[in-house]
Amino acid sequence: MRNIHPKTLQDLEFPTVLTQIAARCITELGKEHALEIHPLPKKDELMQVLGQTSEYLASYSNDNRIPNHGFDQINSELGLLNIDNSTLEVSGFRKIGSICKTVAIHQKFFRKFKEYYPLLHQKTSALELHPEIPIAIDNVIDKFGEIKDSASDELRYIRSQINEVRSKINQSFSAALGRYQSSDFLDEIRESVMENRRVLAVKAMHRKKVKGTVMGTSKTGSIVYIVPEATLAYTRELSNLEFEEKEEIQRILNMLTDEIRPYLKLLRAYQLHLSEIDITSAKAKYANEMNAVLPDINEEQELYLRDAFHPLLYLSNKRKNEKTWPQTIKLQKENRIIVISGPNAGGKSITLKTIGLLQVMLQSGMLIPVHERSTVCFFDKILTDIGDNQSIENHLSTYSYRLKNMNYFLKKCNDKTLFLIDEFGTGSDPELGGALAEAFLEVFYEREAYGVITTHYANLKALANELPHATNANMLFNSKTLEPTFQLILGEAGSSFTFEVAQKNGIPYSLINKAKKKIERGKVRFDATIAKLQKERSKMVETGSKLKEEETKAREESERMEQLNSKIKSKLESYQEMYDHNQRMIQLGNKVNTAAEKYFIDNKKRPLISEMLRIVETENSKRKKTTAKKAKAKQEEKKQVAQELEQKIKKVRVNKKVQKKKEIQAQKNKPRPVFKVGDRVRLMDGKAVGSIDTLEKGKATVNYGMFTTNVSVDQLELVEAKKK
Repeated sequence: MRNIHPKTLQDLEFPTVLTQIAARCITELGKEHALEIHPLPKKDELMQVLGQTSEYLASYSNDNRIPNHGFDQINSELGLLNIDNSTLEVSGFRKIGSICKTVAIHQKFFRKFKEYYPLLHQKTSALELHPEIPIAIDNVIDKFGEIKDSASDELRYIRSQINEVRSKINQSFSAALGRYQSSDFLDEIRESVMENRRVLAVKAMHRKKVKGTVMGTSKTGSIVYIVPEATLAYTRELSNLEFEEKEEIQRILNMLTDEIRPYLKLLRAYQLHLSEIDITSAKAKYANEMNAVLPDINEEQELYLRDAFHPLLYLSNKRKNEKTWPQTIKLQKENRIIVISGPNAGGKSITLKTIGLLQVMLQSGMLIPVHERSTVCFFDKILTDIGDNQSIENHLSTYSYRLKNMNYFLKKCNDKTLFLIDEFGTGSDPELGGALAEAFLEVFYEREAYGVITTHYANLKALANELPHATNANMLFNSKTLEPTFQLILGEAGSSFTFEVAQKNGIPYSLINKAKKKIERGKVRFDATIAKLQKERSKMVETGSKLKEEETKAREESERMEQLNSKIKSKLESYQEMYDHNQRMIQLGNKVNTAAEKYFIDNKKRPLISEMLRIVETENSKRKKTTAKKAKAKQEEKKQVAQELEQKIKKVRVNKKVQKKKEIQAQKNKPRPVFKVGDRVRLMDGKAVGSIDTLEKGKATVNYGMFTTNVSVDQLELVEAKKK
């Protein structure tokens, strides 16, 4: 891939995106570098940058938040390190130490979580760590930015001497203060400070009685400020020691600078790395704010942007709490060029800019606000002709500039090019300009370039309809209100609604009618036909929505009927069980009644007891069988559940279509029984058993004892044929 022309970036408002990303950087160097972001020429490098941004974005949604990467830039320090015998200041060393520690923290973090952030780990681990740099700085400078006493033995000795001398100064001054105070030579304030020295506040009348050096007087002249003679000697000694301390500190800083100087390139790499992390972080913040993702990158030269938003428009509307309309567009080898037509203010230019800006952002290592199932490719060149390009400096009219631009397009255009042209062919005589534009479009098509253009010219709409790998599209308009719906519809040209919009804006109908007569009848009819097609399209969309609603309702009704059918089956089964139980109780009662009648006649207890025991034993044996059956049924049910689970797992792995065909074939091969009156039957998947009373025209009347029901014979299965 090659770099994209700055004019293209300007046309697509890419610098505004860079400004917004720079605003999300936390370091000054990051802000500077963010404004210099440009499309990357190498695909491998681009994939690395995109992956790193995607990983950083993912850190916002997990518990492993990436550590802070903030730093103060060290450009001036790096410049000094490049100069022999130069010395860094304490603040410079602290900034260098901080950068080294931050890089070490990042390297440790990404090593620990390399499974979450493989690309960021790879980027950070490429840096060579030298812990001796921050250690050397910490050995000399404390956390408050002061040189440590332990920085050298000489410095420790000098500072101990300084402390002793300061103690002697305080002692001598206190002695003089006490002596002259008792002599009443001092003013009420007793002492003061001048030039960082303690001085005695002596009454002017006693100035000659106090030995020492005069440092000044009060405004009124009533007080003379004097350093006591005994303190002066120690003060001179302190000045000498402070000078020695300053020289020793300078020597230590010189040594520390020389110790760090060999790491100049490494420190420059550290700073560059952290500034790149800052930009990656800013890109991730930007992506997070507009729900951007990294779409699938394909090698088939296919661009499918699903639910794509214009980033600048989306963020602007988000601040205003206004809705932004997404666009879906697809470019591929079989459909390389799209010609968008329709009325002005319908969103054609925004669609054009959305495609271009998203492509430039992606090729600059940024995530884009599209549906996650979008797929994109990379283009070597992106060519744009958007907006009014009149050039006063070059004395070029709009049309002259556009012709110059088209000439540039002809030189650069190939099968790895994406071109975006707004209001193609305008700026000259419509008929002649349209013809020239048609010729340009044919060349772009022959070179297999990918592109999107917007136009009002009928000949370009017709050309798009004729070329096999080009298509028309229009921004859908409400034909009643003449308001844009901001929806891109592929496959048909759009009417410009010229006369309709004019009428809506209050232009007299007589004037519009007069204008219609001035143009070719065919043009009016063509535009009217397109408008009619768009209206039909709107109606079809509405009809489709209604059909979907009706289909949903029908599906819900079908589910409700199935549930009702299931309940009816359940009730039938319970009724059958109740009927069987009652029949058994009647039979049992008849047996008891017979035994009672016999006892009533012959009055013999033994046969009665014997009969009753037989009845009870018979019933108990039935209960045992029933219990055994239930246990067996329960076991069978468990076995069946296990088998069903196993079958479900197998069904997932087997192709559904093949399985369905097998089931249909099996159903066809299975012979249907011929039912007769008296056969014992049950409903498919049911438990209740009844007998057929009547058969007529594929319908059967099934008697369940307590009630009867009419069902289709297709829903019945044979339990037991009638015995002859």
